[in-house]
Amino acid sequence: MDQILNIKVTPNASQNQIVGWFEGVLAVRIKGVPEKGKVNEELIAFLAKELKIAKSQIEILKGHTSRYKKLVLKGLAKEAFAHIS
Repeated sequence: MDQILNIKVTPNASQNQIVGWFEGVLAVRIKGVPEKGKVNEELIAFLAKELKIAKSQIEILKGHTSRYKKLVLKGLAKEAFAHIS
């Protein structure tokens, strides 16, 4: 079961952290620099670690160069990321 996740990324943070949900969008701060896909790579690695899934289960559908991204979480039930605050 695949799940769609809308995310707002804030790059250049001092540490990777999940800020919380705002109107159905998950706000995340990422250490990476917004150039050459570094933030996207860091975001996928961070979310995979937080959700305890493989990086290959996370794919960016939209927003590769935007702060607002739409991700698909492959083979994951919605309850798996509902606990994230």
